[in-house]
Amino acid sequence: MSEGTGAAAPAAFAVPRRGPRWAVLVRAAASILAGLMLYASFPPRPGWWLAPLAVAVLTAVLRGRTVRAGFGYGYLAGLGFFLPLLPWVGVYVGSVPWLALAAVEALAVGVFGALAAALGRRPGAPVSIAAAWVLTEALRARLPFGGFPWGRLAFGQTEGPLLQLASLAGAAGVGFAVALIGTTVVAVVIGVRERRPTVAVGWMLLSVVPLVAVPLVAVTDSASSPTVTVAAVQGNVPRMGLEFNAQRRAVLDNHVAATERLAADVVAGRLPRPQLVVWPENSSDIDPLRHRDARAAIDDAAAAIGVPILVGAVLDNGDGTSSNSALVWDPVTGPGDRHLKQRLVPFGEYLPLRPMVERVWPAAAQAGRFVPGEGNGRVDLNGVPVGVATCYEVAFDEAVAESVRAGAELLVVPTNNATFGRTEMTYQQLAMSRLRAVEHGRSVVVAATSGVSALINPEGTVTDRSAMFTADVLVGELPVSTRLTWATRLGAVPETLAVAAAVLFLLPRRRSAAGTRTTKRSSF
Repeated sequence: MSEGTGAAAPAAFAVPRRGPRWAVLVRAAASILAGLMLYASFPPRPGWWLAPLAVAVLTAVLRGRTVRAGFGYGYLAGLGFFLPLLPWVGVYVGSVPWLALAAVEALAVGVFGALAAALGRRPGAPVSIAAAWVLTEALRARLPFGGFPWGRLAFGQTEGPLLQLASLAGAAGVGFAVALIGTTVVAVVIGVRERRPTVAVGWMLLSVVPLVAVPLVAVTDSASSPTVTVAAVQGNVPRMGLEFNAQRRAVLDNHVAATERLAADVVAGRLPRPQLVVWPENSSDIDPLRHRDARAAIDDAAAAIGVPILVGAVLDNGDGTSSNSALVWDPVTGPGDRHLKQRLVPFGEYLPLRPMVERVWPAAAQAGRFVPGEGNGRVDLNGVPVGVATCYEVAFDEAVAESVRAGAELLVVPTNNATFGRTEMTYQQLAMSRLRAVEHGRSVVVAATSGVSALINPEGTVTDRSAMFTADVLVGELPVSTRLTWATRLGAVPETLAVAAAVLFLLPRRRSAAGTRTTKRSSF
């Protein structure tokens, strides 16, 4: 990696052009450490405070680097983050998918490093570098193959005070706040070291703005909201791993049996009768619209509990493709309203560029042939407008926001984590559901085949949860709401503003009449 800083300029990150070769190794190690710190900030660990420190370490490493060197250090940080974050991807299919995905996702952090190196030479660097982080997260949430938003800064903040900012500016706003605290810490240190107390104090005040803003954000007050009694059924699976699918009927029977036990407890007065019941994704991998025995089993479960069930069913489209559905099953009229999963998992539920990829990697032929659905994500379940985000969809901002804007008063996340074993994936996804609860001021029901299922209130607090790989039923009262948060109303606006800011800071600066760039001494 080249270490020259190019043309000399009064810069936020100005340092000598070249240093000892050992300094390159130190910076490389620090970059990897920053990535590891960022990983350690994510659930199931409560170390949310490590995220801004990780950004600070990486920002300090990038101080005064060239764009090319910035990309290299950023990429090392990306590997330090994504390699330990994503091993669940290959837990049953080998290391190739895990390593490939981590290598691709790390490119986004590499791009951040390049942008930060360029922006560090300009005034306002702490703000513009934080905006650049949002920009790179926005890119990887969309590219390639529809994007992979896993590991956004906001998803690691569910145990910290910044979570409540989600109701104002969504995941992008929380991510910007985390990054801004990290970059301003570096600016304060530089200001103190260079004996510029006014600059140091200015950046110090800016660093605490996100924390000071938290009490000012209108936190959802659900105490006076109407409530609905819900049940999340976790029927469990016969075994972990990909083989669970070979026992499709056993999985369906588990969920039927758990629902019938719930019905017995209701009749006996041990549990309140739920107004609606949520089954997880893949609870019926046998198409109940085409197979009488599956339909009869679900009919029996619905009749026993006496209220509609949201069934996670794989539907055969009759043309070699399938749809991943959340299907409303009424105890009297049977199947009705449905949500068809729109955000599909590439290389899992479908195979991009299938003919070419299969020739290069024959094992990829195991990928499904699912097709995305359409709609706004809202279904009506026993009179309650419900927004459905099936598993992977909860990671995507618009997939959830669209259903709330369409009138959803409650959110449900049917998910199937059996193929990922006892990994951190489940807890990472649960954190996303908690953020969505705060972001939209909605209670969330997470129903998983094998755990962790959970009931989450609009403040993002988990009020009940299951263990992994156990049969369980969660029953509880959750608030419902029609109020729209600022985050719901604004949608992608905060993210767009951050991206626009980063781009504007990157634009060439105005030249003076003498033809040289006009520059000011940066405060960073």
